[in-house]
Amino acid sequence: MLLIYTQKLTPRISYIFKHICLRILGIEVAFTSVIEEFIAHLGPKISYGKKPLGNELFFQSYGLLEQQGLESIDFTVKKWGDTFGFFSVSNSSGLPFDIFSASFYMVTRYEEYLPHVKDGVGRFMASESLAFKEGFLHQPIVDIWAYLFKDKLMGAFPELIFPQKKLIVHPVIEAAQPYAYKQKGFFRTVVGYVNGFFHGKFRNMIERTQVVLGIKRDPLDTFKWIVNKATRSDFNLTVFFLLGNALSFNESMNTHRQKFKMLIKYVSDYKDVGLIFSFNALSDYEMLKMEKRRMQEITNRSLDYSMNSEFLVNLPDIYRHLVELEVKRDFTMVFRDTVGFRAGTCTPFLFYDLDYEIKTPLIIHPSAMTTLAFQKKYASDIEKTVNNTIKAVEKVNGTFTMIFSNKDFSAAESNKVWRSIFSEKLQEYAQ
Repeated sequence: MLLIYTQKLTPRISYIFKHICLRILGIEVAFTSVIEEFIAHLGPKISYGKKPLGNELFFQSYGLLEQQGLESIDFTVKKWGDTFGFFSVSNSSGLPFDIFSASFYMVTRYEEYLPHVKDGVGRFMASESLAFKEGFLHQPIVDIWAYLFKDKLMGAFPELIFPQKKLIVHPVIEAAQPYAYKQKGFFRTVVGYVNGFFHGKFRNMIERTQVVLGIKRDPLDTFKWIVNKATRSDFNLTVFFLLGNALSFNESMNTHRQKFKMLIKYVSDYKDVGLIFSFNALSDYEMLKMEKRRMQEITNRSLDYSMNSEFLVNLPDIYRHLVELEVKRDFTMVFRDTVGFRAGTCTPFLFYDLDYEIKTPLIIHPSAMTTLAFQKKYASDIEKTVNNTIKAVEKVNGTFTMIFSNKDFSAAESNKVWRSIFSEKLQEYAQ
């Protein structure tokens, strides 16, 4: 156990020290604001504040964790060995930067609360992020800082025991469109034929007919393959289904059909399933509630995992809704079109509401990439990027999550790389 002295314990200090010490490094922490208690403590101890008490291991505060509310902050990002740092502090500090304030800034998505340019759907864009602008988006920087802090602790307190941690591999599959042609209903099927005819997609029309007649398997129905590979692997897997309306008419289907419900039950017999909240529901609490209830009725269990349609995270409103709905884990913390660590960490963290200054029970499970970030890329480039990212996560014993789609595993030649990564590469690291 590590004792931390701070002049005044704020919710921000408690939150970020627990994320770094407990969630990343695996050690328990306790806090005190009583100097006598700190002096009397014989075990490992550090102080955090504006100045040291004596000659203890001291980490200087930049000031962000003692503040309340939000304001635009002016600071410079500097190179720091193989990584970067910001919120510089004096030489009396154990580290040249206040990594606790910097980690809080990254993990709480402080910058996403400030005014910024959104894309057409309303998403916070990667190009607007500090990590992208300063060139460290590819690093799980908060975890890297945590391990630099660990080195300092081990140097000062060799008796401090850190638990053995290893890489966790947890892929996710977004199955917003489980079928290309099946379960569409009469009206959608007719519209599909008409569209195919007017756009000259006669091969698609033949394929649609073969699928509807049961002669051929639906090209997007890759779930038996997914379950087969996943049950033979050592990694965790969560598959997300959409019950509300899709944004595109072509992708939408009748989710009330029994065969669709049977598909969800089939997957849930082997692996965890979650719910993709529909785009329209993201701004309508009652609709969120209804979609959650429907998923629970299908699976006969509480909804623990969710993801937002179109990877839209509108902070803090959507996460407040999830807290109210008692959803345990969200998997939307990712940039749709850009590889990297949106929150600067590869360790799941609790959502901290910056408006109310409270830690919530909702766990945010960050992802490093979606397969959509690799459109028009060569297979060799894809493999290299995935490999480098897994290695970056492995170095800090974090959780590697990437978001696939069931479409990525169809028989198309271009999908060979995704089938290989899912069935071979991830298993290689998960062992």
